[in-house]
Amino acid sequence: MRVIVTDKMADDGIKYLRENGFEVDTPFGISQEELLNVIENYDAIIVRSATKVTEQVIEKGKNLKVVGRAGNGVDNIDVSACTKRGILVVNTPEGNIMAAAELTIGLIFALFRNIPQAYMAAKNNDFRRNRFVGNELDGKIAGVVGLGRIGSIVASKLKALNMKVIAFDPYVTEEKFNDMGIRRCETLEELLREADVITVHIPKTDKSQGLIGEEELKLVKPGVRIINVARGGIIDEKALYNALKDGRVAGAAIDVFEKEPNFNKKPEEQDYKNPLLELDNVIYTPHLGASSEEANLNVSIQVAKLVAGALRGELVAAVNMPPIKVSDPDIIKPYAELAEILGKIYYQAEKDTVKKLEVIYSGDLAEKDTKIISISALKGLLQSAVNGNINYVNASYIAKTMGIELVESKSSYLDKYTNLITLKFTTKERELSVSGTVFAKDEKRIVDFFGYKLDFEPTPYVIAIQNIDKPGIIGQIGTILGANDINIAAMQWSRNRKGEKAVAFVSVDCEVPEEVLNKVRKINGVLKATMLKF
Repeated sequence: MRVIVTDKMADDGIKYLRENGFEVDTPFGISQEELLNVIENYDAIIVRSATKVTEQVIEKGKNLKVVGRAGNGVDNIDVSACTKRGILVVNTPEGNIMAAAELTIGLIFALFRNIPQAYMAAKNNDFRRNRFVGNELDGKIAGVVGLGRIGSIVASKLKALNMKVIAFDPYVTEEKFNDMGIRRCETLEELLREADVITVHIPKTDKSQGLIGEEELKLVKPGVRIINVARGGIIDEKALYNALKDGRVAGAAIDVFEKEPNFNKKPEEQDYKNPLLELDNVIYTPHLGASSEEANLNVSIQVAKLVAGALRGELVAAVNMPPIKVSDPDIIKPYAELAEILGKIYYQAEKDTVKKLEVIYSGDLAEKDTKIISISALKGLLQSAVNGNINYVNASYIAKTMGIELVESKSSYLDKYTNLITLKFTTKERELSVSGTVFAKDEKRIVDFFGYKLDFEPTPYVIAIQNIDKPGIIGQIGTILGANDINIAAMQWSRNRKGEKAVAFVSVDCEVPEEVLNKVRKINGVLKATMLKF
């Protein structure tokens, strides 16, 4: 599979992809027109903030399966267009949070003490230090807009500087504010009126676009400083310019603009203009929030692993799929994998059209958020029935178009196992079910197959056999497989009553050719023999 990386990132992530068998091209700084011409050749694209993955790029990328953002936000990616196409969008929200938080703190110091202005004056032989008298942070009020991952780190560091920290974030619980020792502002206006410095740490959305505009800046404390290391456009740039010119805002430190320059152009080629850059009380850094060696390494490795996992069909945390509501996605991963295995069984063993898939959770699983596990079951079912790319993004949509209803049921009571996942397949004529459990951390077992009890570890190649319970059948099957150089790794039979129907799962080391399966089917007493591939 081929991956294109269009924005500069650490070599470690690119090396990881290549070492794992992916072909990687790195045309850093590629133009939008050039990207449109080549994107159809790639299975994945990795970007940072410069490349725009637009709807047009998605349409041209006929083979795209995943879009990776080496960084936090995804505002340069048309997530909706990706979702419609079943393309996973992954990002690395944790990889650069410390870099962004530390840049914020650095800019606050620089802004209060006029460090860049004093430096440039000294470089030009101007040592009149009285021109650069600043202010101390000690005892000042810091207003943090957005108390997420980055905002929380910034707030903690500002508290350590003996600043009084207040914050506005309607989505954060009162308990978190109390735990951090930060006063909660019920409205943004309350924060604006009190803060000596305002720093913004929220994602760019339709709601946050222009969040701090002309009216809001009329409310601020005279002499306030404003910091934006989040996203351009959250603070209205024209309104900020006017507030800086008339003195309501003493200074601003900005890492992001709504429209940004081309970061690859040489100075003599640059034609970028922004009125804010003309003001002496504005400090600008060219989108350096994630630009530390540590952050570059972190996001490079993280996005490479996510993209590789997504291309291999593994469960990865994606922006456009149901969230994995546990602290560690690896906790839910074995259950999702088991559910997908159980889903794959039906259409490999049966032909009747499924109208409803009910996923039943018993035991400790009943207490968890199981949405992603249910989608994994649906994904497994559809992969055996539909040609094309089925993943966590488009599985629900495709099932809906096929008229398949997905239902979840839960029961905390369970007698034999700690946890149990049961998939009930409803067709026009009947209901069939399969069940599985996870032992320890990752030992998956199929424990019920269409009403027959088993304890079978699913392996890549399994022959599912239904037969009349009578002597000699096991030996004949073993003879046929052995004669065709097919090794049996494990075997388990199950029956409900002696002499009636029995089922078996026979684990083998390779895929069994159809002509060999036909020989098994011709054994007297064998009702059905099916190759299951997990």
